[in-house]
Amino acid sequence: MAASNKCLAQNNKSRHVSDATKKHGAIRAKNKKGLSNVVISMAITAAKKAPNPTDRHVGSRVRMRRKMLAMSQTQLADALGITYQQVQKNERGTNRIGASRLQQISHILQVPVAFFFEGAPNASAPHGSHGSALSIAQIDNFVSDSNGLRLIGAFMRIENADLRRRIVLLVQEIAGDDGD
Repeated sequence: MAASNKCLAQNNKSRHVSDATKKHGAIRAKNKKGLSNVVISMAITAAKKAPNPTDRHVGSRVRMRRKMLAMSQTQLADALGITYQQVQKNERGTNRIGASRLQQISHILQVPVAFFFEGAPNASAPHGSHGSALSIAQIDNFVSDSNGLRLIGAFMRIENADLRRRIVLLVQEIAGDDGD
């Protein structure tokens, strides 16, 4: 009787391990004694998994706004009570930003929460203009770059409207743009 109970227990244990294996996407292996070991492959998969496009977009918008305010990652991290490494991961989209943290960031960066989702992938946006208009992603990339920010800041300080128009024409000429 004891032997049959032991056999039943091993079968139940084996079934439990097998169910866990299926449920968690694990690989089942046997050691030398024939006992079941479960090797979780999820960690390997997670390490190779690319960040979600929406998480990347929200992170890039955080980065863009932080740079617009000339705020360092350390300053933002201190205001949030986290490390600058966590801010880096948030900005890359590697770590998701929770709702309460995003609201906290919106207060610190002085923008509404909706700002971070403007132009996000799969966001509802008009589908009419695809021609030569710049995409929101291109604008985000330009404004996220330190040279782009410097150019915008310098351009905005030019008070003479005619001079600004001529600068735009010059840049368009250099870029080979016909001005349309």
